[in-house]
Amino acid sequence: MLTILPNGITVVVEEIPYVRSVAVGLWVRAGSRYEETSQAGLSHFLEHMFFKGSTNRSAKEIAEAIDAVGGQLNAFTGKENSCFYARVLDEHFGLALDILSDMLTHPRFAPEDIEKERNVVLEEINSYLDTPDDLIHDLVLEAFWEDHPLGRSILGPAEVVQGFDRDQVVQLYREHYTPGHLVVAVAGRVEERFAVDQVAAKLGSMEGQAGRLMETPPRPFPGRIFRPKDSEQVHLCLAGPGLPASEDRAFYAAQVLSTMIGGGTSSRLFQKIREERGLTYSIYTYSSSYQDGGLVATYAGTSPTQSRQVVDLILKELERFRREGPDRDELERARAQLKAGVLLGLESTTNRMMRLGRLQLTLGRQVGPDEVIARIDAVTRDDVMGVATGALDPERMAVAALGPSEALAGLERLIGPRRRIAADAR
Repeated sequence: MLTILPNGITVVVEEIPYVRSVAVGLWVRAGSRYEETSQAGLSHFLEHMFFKGSTNRSAKEIAEAIDAVGGQLNAFTGKENSCFYARVLDEHFGLALDILSDMLTHPRFAPEDIEKERNVVLEEINSYLDTPDDLIHDLVLEAFWEDHPLGRSILGPAEVVQGFDRDQVVQLYREHYTPGHLVVAVAGRVEERFAVDQVAAKLGSMEGQAGRLMETPPRPFPGRIFRPKDSEQVHLCLAGPGLPASEDRAFYAAQVLSTMIGGGTSSRLFQKIREERGLTYSIYTYSSSYQDGGLVATYAGTSPTQSRQVVDLILKELERFRREGPDRDELERARAQLKAGVLLGLESTTNRMMRLGRLQLTLGRQVGPDEVIARIDAVTRDDVMGVATGALDPERMAVAALGPSEALAGLERLIGPRRRIAADAR
C-alpha cells in the first residue's frame, strides 16, 4: 500500500499478519552524493546528531524507551539516502514511530553535543582507516568515479569533519529533511490503514521546502590508487562499469554476472584462486547500483608475495569469461542463488522494510518479490555477456591496492601506470 500525504511524505506499508514484529524506517534523500566538497561527511555527521536527543527526550530517554520494550533502534547513511529505523513487537509500533518522528522533527543540535559527537565521528574515521578490507572499497570508488561525489567516503575526511559547525548542520537539515525527501516504510504485523493514519498524525504537519539536489551523472574512469600501508596483506579491488538501478534487465544481468564470477563458494574466482591455489582467504565479486550509475567490483586480500599472482589470475579469469561466457549450469546456479537470497530475506521484517524504503527512494515505485524472481529468471546468457563486455574490460577498470610499498610497486608493473596516487593517510 502506497500513500502520499498532503504535505508530500510518501508512506509505504506491507502488512504481514503472521509475524509478531513490525519494522518502521524513516528514509531521507540525504547522503554523501548530495554534499559539496566542504560538506563531505556532513550527512553522516547529521545522522549521529539525531541520536543526541530531541527537544522532548534526552539521548538517554530515547535509549531507555526502546530498551524498555525490547526493541532495536538504529540508523545508517549511504551514498544517496539515510535511514532511521526501529524494530519492535507489533504492540509497540506507535512508540517506535513516535520516537523516530520526534528525533527527526525536533532535533536539539546543541553546540556542546556537536563538539562531543565530532570526537566520536573522528574516532570512527580512525577506526575505518585501520580496517583495510573496508577502506579498499572506498579507494576503488574514488579511482572509478574520480572527482564525482559518489567516489567520496560517506564518513568524510577528518580535516573537513573537524570544521563542521552548528550552522552547517542546521542548513543541511533544512535542505534535505523535508516532506518531499521523506519516505516512511513499514513492514510487519500492523494494519495498513492504521499505520498510514499514525504516520499522518506524527508527521502530517511537517513542513519545509526541498532544496536542490546535485545529481550530475557519474562518469566511469579507469583510475589507479596505490596506497602504501604497513600491513600483513595486500588488499586490492578492481571495478568495471555496471548498471544503474533503473536499467531493469541489465541491472539483474549485472547481479547474475557478479554471482557467477565471485558471488559464492562455487563461483569462478573462489574455486580457481582459493580452492585450487590456496592463495586467498577472502575473494568475492559484487555489483553496486545507484540512480544513474553502477559498478561490478572484485575484492581479494592476500600476502604481499602472492599479490601479483592473484591479480594475474583474476585478470585471466575475467578475460576467459568475456571470451567464453558461462555454461548453462553456471547460469542456472547463479539465478537460483539470487532467488534464494530474495526469498530468504522476506523472513525478516527489517529486510522487508529496507526493500520498501530503498526501492521507493531509488526507483520511485515498488517491485514485488514475484516480479524480482521473474526478472532474475528472464536473464539470458546474452544479457550477461552484454554487461560483461564493459564490466570485465581491463581497459575500463579502476584499480585500488593497499599494502606494503614493495608489493604495490610490483602490482603497478603488472596493472599499468598510476593514473592517480594517494599517499598513506595515517
